[in-house]
Amino acid sequence: MDISIVPIGNSKGIRLSKTLLERYNLKDTVELILEEDCIVLKAKTIPRNGWEESFKSMAENGDDQLLVNDVFEDEAFDEWK
Repeated sequence: MDISIVPIGNSKGIRLSKTLLERYNLKDTVELILEEDCIVLKAKTIPRNGWEESFKSMAENGDDQLLVNDVFEDEAFDEWK
């Protein structure tokens, strides 16, 4: 696919079609990765996005119980000093 480089003020840029923006989930900010022979644009992701709502829902449903005890009976804490 060929895309023209267009003037934007004192700089230059490219325009991406609405179809590309939607298909690759590109929003207001993208990650730009410079490689040896190419430039990669990647959708910016937010780590742990949506976790807060999921944890609240789990707590309301009682699904936030430990599956494994966080302290074992034979655990020796002295060796961590």
